Amino acid sequence: MIKKLSLLFLVGVFFVGCKPYQSTKIRKGQITYSEFRAQQQSFPVKNGLIKYIDKGNGPVILLLHGIPTSGWLYRKMIDPLVAGGFRVIVPDMLGYGSSDAPEGYKIYSEKEHAKRILELMDGLGIEYWSHVMHDVGGIWTWELIKQAPKRIEELIVLNTLIYEEGFYPPIRFSPGPAAKAAMWSYRNGVTTNALLKGLFKEGLKENKLNELDIEGYKTPLLEGKTDAMYYFFTRTCNYFPDYSLIFENMDIPVAVIWGIHDTMLQWTPQQSKVVNALKIEEGDIHLIDEKHFIQETKAEEVAYRILEFLK
Repeated sequence: MIKKLSLLFLVGVFFVGCKPYQSTKIRKGQITYSEFRAQQQSFPVKNGLIKYIDKGNGPVILLLHGIPTSGWLYRKMIDPLVAGGFRVIVPDMLGYGSSDAPEGYKIYSEKEHAKRILELMDGLGIEYWSHVMHDVGGIWTWELIKQAPKRIEELIVLNTLIYEEGFYPPIRFSPGPAAKAAMWSYRNGVTTNALLKGLFKEGLKENKLNELDIEGYKTPLLEGKTDAMYYFFTRTCNYFPDYSLIFENMDIPVAVIWGIHDTMLQWTPQQSKVVNALKIEEGDIHLIDEKHFIQETKAEEVAYRILEFLK
């Protein structure tokens, strides 16, 4: 049965029939999702194709998304980081964005996601890189460090899953028909509109996203890419992995850039524990006046903080 219901599942009830994002103006020079996808390249992994952006020259930064997002989340940050002298790699993880979304359950485990990141970086001939992660991308990253502890040279944490103390997911499911029905419902236009309205209402202080912004989040769901989400809501949300041993053995410079008003991934309940475990210098902690999706409204500030930390 469902353990906890909330906004993310019930938004269809409250917002059915709404016309989302029609009042927000299109920004000058704003990229469309089709244009973003046209920039992506393909890399074959065991279970399908991974799509990714590879732009710029210099030291490598990898930008890793969470759920239910994709590399699209970082679209406003890519060019500023490239202009800062870096080669920027932005993958869509398997089951998200433009990447393939094969049927399966265990293929979407944290361990398998981490393996695919390493496959991609090996395929691109990248041995070491700076690493930025958001949301559940944090758990994929801890698994990556567990498998290959020396590959990441610097780590930038953006509103990421670290400890259960700070993790307040809007929904938890047990595996089974109810959860599968919820995931299938997100493939319907009206329900997907409602889901995204609720998600960004909860995840931003003020939701000013327009239809072009939403296009990049909505399209993969309408294409049926929900199996990876199903794993997250039925497994990760119920059995939060413990990476304490990984943290103890980490020797990587770490910066934190966190939307301090985030209700889903809260900084305050885990602050002391995180700072001590990851050995973070006080000057490398930056708390931003936003909620969860800081890449949407604070992209310039986040990119600046990343460049400042790496240089």
